[in-house]
Order: sequence, then structure tokens, then C-alpha cells
Amino acid sequence: MLLNLKTLKKYLVLLAAICTLNIVNAQTVNTNKDLLGQRNVITTAAPFLLISPDSRAAAMGDLGVATSADANSIHWNPSKLAFIEDDAGLSISAAPWLRSLVPDIWFYYMSGYKRIDDKSTVAASLRYFTLGEIQFTDAVGTPQGVAEPVEFAVDGAYARKLSNNLSLGIALRFIYSNLARGSAGISAAEIKAGLAGAGDISMTYMNNTKIGGKDFDFTIGGNISNIGNKITYTNTTEAKGDFIPVNLRLGTFWKTQVDEYNEIGFGVDFNKLLVPTPQYTFQLDSNGNRVQDGDNNDIITGRVINDGPVLNGVLSSFGDAPGGFGEELREFTISVGAEYWYAKQFALRAGYFHEAETKGARKYATFGAGLKYKVFQIDAAYLQPFTNRHPLQNTIRFSLLFDIDAFKNQK
Repeated sequence: MLLNLKTLKKYLVLLAAICTLNIVNAQTVNTNKDLLGQRNVITTAAPFLLISPDSRAAAMGDLGVATSADANSIHWNPSKLAFIEDDAGLSISAAPWLRSLVPDIWFYYMSGYKRIDDKSTVAASLRYFTLGEIQFTDAVGTPQGVAEPVEFAVDGAYARKLSNNLSLGIALRFIYSNLARGSAGISAAEIKAGLAGAGDISMTYMNNTKIGGKDFDFTIGGNISNIGNKITYTNTTEAKGDFIPVNLRLGTFWKTQVDEYNEIGFGVDFNKLLVPTPQYTFQLDSNGNRVQDGDNNDIITGRVINDGPVLNGVLSSFGDAPGGFGEELREFTISVGAEYWYAKQFALRAGYFHEAETKGARKYATFGAGLKYKVFQIDAAYLQPFTNRHPLQNTIRFSLLFDIDAFKNQK
């Protein structure tokens, strides 16, 4: 089969809801090189690595780097697990993804942890993303068969306390991305499954303070995730690979016990992809000068992504935006959320996720609830975008957590 690889990549990026639906290849830019207002979305391979896997975090606007530790912490911040109170736990999550567009895309996640001693904890997880049936076509759109692409990642993590307030954590990850294995691209090169190895480095600081006479426990967390090699889908010498979503996540979470039965917490996360920002190419005349349109704006003909080493891409990501410092700031996404517990058994959650218009335009509110009863906890989350006919419309997620200690106590 001959696969239109460019079309497939655009489709998969859409399915992961990482970038906007209407990226254009040619736009205008002010002659002072200020790209304010220009759409310049950063895309990567394996974007499923950034999908919020559990319902608790998803219900708080994808907030999770500094919330209290649970079985899903390996995704958000492995170092939190050093402070977890229970001896062992397990979590299973499932979500129909982009259900407003395609009915058969599913995201599954399973994770668990085990305390080694009072300072150390180990954890593991598996995430599985099935894209359902996709119709392959050749370069001119002729159908060439149907396949079911899948991607998955397997993680292992270790967290350790360095003091009563500080912990560090590391995670290692194997990534498998099978988008069209066995087919051929437009260059007739056979497409293979993409493989990558990656790691996370994380930290957590916990303490307490008084505000207005009220005791507050606060946590500050940070995690650089998916530090790893590029993914390639062919064996050709020209294939330089695509960056995986190396991501910086920083945040804080504050909570207080209002009275004997009521507890409330709130927090904020900041995220930034540590991969190169696409640069613009311009239409030039015979003398090498930029051609302008009728409004005296330079004409953009395309975008070019830096294909250098991963480390260079990470370091340059803090200052390579064509629009300067303003565009760099717009590359941060913001998650704010709150969580209320009654008698440590029933929870209500809400949050908001914000992404700049020119960087993907994902803006949505989230809601959810949780119920904890003896050996298990069930959480649910609902996502409501602020635009009509959004691909994430009506996204619902469910998670089931098991407390291994409670099983032992029941025995």
C-alpha cells in the first residue's frame, strides 16, 4: 500500500487534540517581524503522552503536578510518591477520546505503586491509545486498505525522600508508536513502528503555613518529562525523526481542613513543551528580498522545524519563538483547579485549562466527582470546551483506584 504520510500525520495530530484544527501553511506577518497574532502551533510525535490519564486530574483542568499523591502520580510527578501514605495501590482508567469526531478511539491507563520503606516508593504504568480504524490512501487519495494504528508506553519510576519536606523522582519510559506499519510512504519507503526511550526528572516540596489563622498544607512540584530520542517511521537515511513531547510542568497546590468533615484544596499548573518552535520561511524576489502583499506585509510561504539534536531543541525552546518573548509566554498552558472532600469519602472537583489562541486554542472547563469506599475509589470527569463543535466535546473519563492496604485489612 502507498500511504499519504503527510495526511496521516495531520490526522493523528488532530486525533490527539494537541494542535488546532485549522493550521495554515501561508500567513502574513508584520514587517517589524512581530508575529503577534500568527498561528504557530508546536507539534510532536506521540502526542498521546500528554493526555491526562486519570479522572481526578482531568476534572481539575489537567492539574496534577503538586496535588496529593495517588496511584496515577507517575504521570504527573513521580517524586510525589515518596510522600504517599498507603503501602500499595492500583488505578485503572478509560476514556473514549474525541468521541464527537470518531466513535472508536479509546485511551486506557493502568498504574500502581508499592512503598519500599518510609522514604522510598516504586511505581509502574501502562498507557494504551487505540486510534480505531483508519482508511489509508495513496498520494492522490485512492483507498488502499484499512488498519488500526495503536500507540502505547510502559513506565517505571522511583521516588525517594531527601528530607521530611523534599523528594526527588525519576521515571523511565518505553514508547511504541505503530501508525502504519507495513505500508509505504509517498517516497515508497516502507513505514515501520516508531520506537523511543525517554525519562522524567521530578521534585516535590511539601510544608505547611498559617494564613488568616488557618492552617494550610502546600506543595510545590516540578517535572520534566519525556526526555528522550526522536521517533522515526522509516529506515531511509533521509529520515531525521520527530521530537517526542518533552514537557516542563511546574505547579503548586494548597489545601486546608475547614472542619472535622470538610476539606478544600486549590492549585495551578504551568506547562511548556521543550521542543523547537517552527520558524517561518518567506517568499523572496529575484534579489533575495521579501515579497509583500497589498497591505505591506511579508508573505509567509511555510514553516520549518529545527531538526537538530534533542538537547539543542530543549535548550533552544526557551528563546526560539519567531515572535520573541511574547510568543514564548504564549507557549505556556495554564491549568487551575479545586477539589472538595466531605468526610474523606465524597469529592467534588472543577477546573479550567487555557491555551493561547495562536498555540492551539484549547480552552475548556472541567467538572468531576469522586467516591471513596473502603477498598476502592471511583472518579469521573467531564470536559466542556468553550467553542462549538470542538473535537473534545463531551469527553468523559472514569478511573477506579484500589487500596491494597484496605484489602489486607479486610482479610
